[in-house]
Amino acid sequence: MNTKIVNSRRTIAIISHPDAGKTTLTEKFLLLSGAIMEAGRVRAKSGTKNTRSDFMKIEKERGISISSSAMSFRYNGHQFNLVDTPGHSDFSEDTYRALSAVDSAIMVIDGAKGVESQTQKLFEVCRLRDMPIITFCNKMDRESRDLIEIIDEIQEKLAIDITPLSWPIGSGSNFRGLYHFLQDRYEIFSDLRFHHTAPRIKISGLNNDQILEYVNPDLIQKSREEIELIRGLSRKFEEKYFLEGSLSPIFFGSALNSSGVDHLMNGICHFAPSPGNFSTSTRIIKSTESTVSGFVFKIQANTDTRHRDRVAFLRISSGHFRKGMKLYHSRLDREITISNPVMFFGADRDITENAYAGDIIGIPNHGIFRIGDSLSQGEKIKFKNLPTFSPEILKIISCTDPMKSKHLDKALRQFAEEGLTSLFKTLIGSKWLIGVIGKLQIDVLKSRIETEYGLPIIYEDTKFITARWLLGERKLLDEFISKNRDQIAIDYDGAEVFLPRIQWDIDKVKADFPKIELKTVKDFIL
Repeated sequence: MNTKIVNSRRTIAIISHPDAGKTTLTEKFLLLSGAIMEAGRVRAKSGTKNTRSDFMKIEKERGISISSSAMSFRYNGHQFNLVDTPGHSDFSEDTYRALSAVDSAIMVIDGAKGVESQTQKLFEVCRLRDMPIITFCNKMDRESRDLIEIIDEIQEKLAIDITPLSWPIGSGSNFRGLYHFLQDRYEIFSDLRFHHTAPRIKISGLNNDQILEYVNPDLIQKSREEIELIRGLSRKFEEKYFLEGSLSPIFFGSALNSSGVDHLMNGICHFAPSPGNFSTSTRIIKSTESTVSGFVFKIQANTDTRHRDRVAFLRISSGHFRKGMKLYHSRLDREITISNPVMFFGADRDITENAYAGDIIGIPNHGIFRIGDSLSQGEKIKFKNLPTFSPEILKIISCTDPMKSKHLDKALRQFAEEGLTSLFKTLIGSKWLIGVIGKLQIDVLKSRIETEYGLPIIYEDTKFITARWLLGERKLLDEFISKNRDQIAIDYDGAEVFLPRIQWDIDKVKADFPKIELKTVKDFIL
């Protein structure tokens, strides 16, 4: 195995609260890498381009990311495998699964708002894996809060040390450039439109008065005082603590105007970890192993509605993958041939001949993959399962055209495989129930069913508040189910669930059947 190739990989996710600028930052990564010639806008005006990472119709209409997307590109001698995650909390499961497939994350924070609720939730997911996090404080081209106050807030709310590696010279209409701590250098924008190709004036030394030729003396004095203060207050950047997940370097800039984005990308090249190791049911898989292994963390269907396609996102964990390889499929317990693997570029994809540890490839298929599936070469390997969580909203779903009911069944199964919704069928009445985390998922599901399948659907309220997977001895489960058939359903994988109407129902089961567990989390593959 060529360790140099593996060490050049950077598999990284971007997380943030909605509207912090995450998807715009993704676009500027692609622009600065030369992968695209013109960046799109999250909310595109007439005649302008939409973003590459937001490719669904509803994403373009609402200007939000509702599904993780992957993009691969080269920058500064490194292969970036970038995963743009949904910022909205209703899609936290998709984000959770995406974070399981990366080695580090970029946390984007709005300079005017600081740490927001969803940022905090996503950060906690990263903390579960002790994942290294690089912070980018965005929108310096707008008026921001006091930056030292923002750093204090990050450290207090997220319980992580923050070390600035750059510092803005002014903000809003006074934003003039950045100071780079490690290089002890100013970069002043010669073009106040901040175009990414505009030349920059580079001046070495914090106290070099040459800067006064380009920037108002009062602004420079204020910036120097802030820089000296933050140097004294901040912990020194040490790569060891960053990789342990206890320290996060922070960069400042404006994704919209491409300022500071190159500092961030260079920081990823220098500090972010190369592909790491993964746990399986039997051993630890090292990224430098010669045999191929990987796991499916996402299924995406109908990116091209003309072909009813379905693509499994596979994180390569080890080895040198080659097109046409035969790999062992853990759930099917047989070998399969990977004939047409692709690399992603948002909605676009190209056939790839090779992939290495850290890469994310797509496998077009007709339903043989599910989230959590493991592939391996030469031995039977099962990676740790990816969980699904109890829904917080349940709805009865049906098609207004009875002649198309079978088509609705197919669509619902498709979206259950993607992980967009949990799917249950009641024992009594055989009604389909969809289970989601938030209301926006309900809108997205309806939009996709209508757009991709052309089916008119309606939702109806149900008396149930959530679902709990049942775990216990078979004899005891049979007894419980026979006494509660009107509150039992079967999920997409055939597992039995209990449907409580109120919290009292849950408490009663625990009292009457103490040996039966009501699980709030279920592995995708039992």
